Parts: sequence; structure tokens; C-alpha cells
Amino acid sequence: MIENNQKKSKKPAPSKAKGGARPGAGRKEGSLTKRTREIAEVAAAKGITPLEVMMSTMMALYKEADNCSREINKHHDHGNKASEHDDGHDTMITENRIKLLNMAATIARHAAPYVHPRLSAIEHTGKDGAPLQSGVLVVPGAMSIDEWEQAAQAKH
Repeated sequence: MIENNQKKSKKPAPSKAKGGARPGAGRKEGSLTKRTREIAEVAAAKGITPLEVMMSTMMALYKEADNCSREINKHHDHGNKASEHDDGHDTMITENRIKLLNMAATIARHAAPYVHPRLSAIEHTGKDGAPLQSGVLVVPGAMSIDEWEQAAQAKH
């Protein structure tokens, strides 16, 4: 039996038929997807996957930024004379450090989904898998604790 929102499909005339096997249809031999897959497998076998490149680049940038902060500290450890004649060297090092950290953070943001996948939604259930139940119990101030417990027990 057909529902009201369903219609019988009309079969098209044979001359108007679409789809089906046709000469020359389908993926061609040696298509790009197959070749791309081979390249990815070779790269993975050599240990140079895109994720590994991103991670090593991120770590190198972060390490270089750390070296910049050490250079600033080293510059300040030379005494007051160096600080008095600061020609913008510390400012330049700080700006370079910030740029390196920003580049490392950008790479980290792109690599994060592969390293730390998002948690799937968690379904919360009540006792023995039953749906959660919630409610509000209003207790008048005139009730004693015993009366309140009796009223609460009666509802469960």
C-alpha cells in the first residue's frame, strides 16, 4: 500500500534511460587517486608523513623561540652597560620570538585534530540505563524533617 506522501515512480522510456554501464564510463586505469595513494604509502614507509613534518617543524620553531629567550637573558646578564646601550636588539629578539611562537602555534592548531581527536558525545543515562529524571522538590518551611522525608519517599 502506498502512503499519501509517496508516489509511484514512472519508469522512463528506454530512449531516455540514464545511468547504467556505458562504454568509457567509470574510473580510468591508473587514475590520480591510485597514484596519490601510492605516494602516501611510500612517504609513510620512509617516515615522512604530513603529520610528522608538521610535528617536527612545530618543535623546531618552538625550540628556536626558546633560544631567543635565552639570548635575551644572556644579553641582560652582561651587566648594566649592555642594558644602557640597548639599540633595539632585545626588541628585535622578542619580536622574532613572538613570530616563531605564532608559527609553532599555527602548526600545532592544524596538527591537533590528528594528535588529540575530539571526544564523541557522551550519552548520560539514569539508573540501569534508564533515561535521566530530574525534578524539583519544594519543601515548605513549616514541615519537620520527618514529614519532609515521608513526603519525599511517597513520590519515589
